[in-house]
Amino acid sequence: MSSPFTPDVVDAIKRHMNDDHADDALLICRGLGGQPEATGTTTTGVDDRGIEFAALVDGREVTVRVPWSATLTERVQVRWEVVRLYREACAALGLPARGEH
Repeated sequence: MSSPFTPDVVDAIKRHMNDDHADDALLICRGLGGQPEATGTTTTGVDDRGIEFAALVDGREVTVRVPWSATLTERVQVRWEVVRLYREACAALGLPARGEH
């Protein structure tokens, strides 16, 4: 079985995350990626096992990789996993997630 994460798909996911969900990615890096002091982040990669970011911490770039809950087999699963990570990160940081006020 071929991977659903072709270079074109990865580029589209990274672009979408960076253009539309940069704040969510930052919360994921802070709450789940072990970088609570991160001040910025860029999504740099995604595959069937997780998502990767370049987080800005104390003026330097740190690679942060956060695993999915399971190995993904379809592109559509990324959305649900990112939502899950966002909600878990908010809970870890003691913040309300959108729609959970």
